[in-house]
Amino acid sequence: QVQPVESGGGLVQAGGSLRLSCAASGGTFSRNIVGWFRQAPGKAREFVSAISWGADTTTYADSVKGRFTISRDNAKDTVYLYMNNLKSEDTAVYSCALTPSWKGLQGAVNEYKYWGQGTQVTVSS
Repeated sequence: QVQPVESGGGLVQAGGSLRLSCAASGGTFSRNIVGWFRQAPGKAREFVSAISWGADTTTYADSVKGRFTISRDNAKDTVYLYMNNLKSEDTAVYSCALTPSWKGLQGAVNEYKYWGQGTQVTVSS
């Protein structure tokens, strides 16, 4: 069973950048949409971005459009989330997840089947 594994989180100043990675462990991301979600303390999990298998379709939450970019390298079974111009409100645990359903591109959290443990992103102001 495939297990997504996130890395790349850390502490960064406002205006800075980070690159998160989501790698497949014990399986492959083949034919799956991969999504990024985040959850801040005391808040519900929210959709951040998603990418189709062929990378021809990407979607973003309004709050990150123009600042975050999602990409994938299927040869490495890895999806990346490039985060630029980070703000304090981006502070959260970021998790990646997989779904075979196209609804995943719309951020439908219940469609995602396999979840990683998450990586902490902290933006200091």
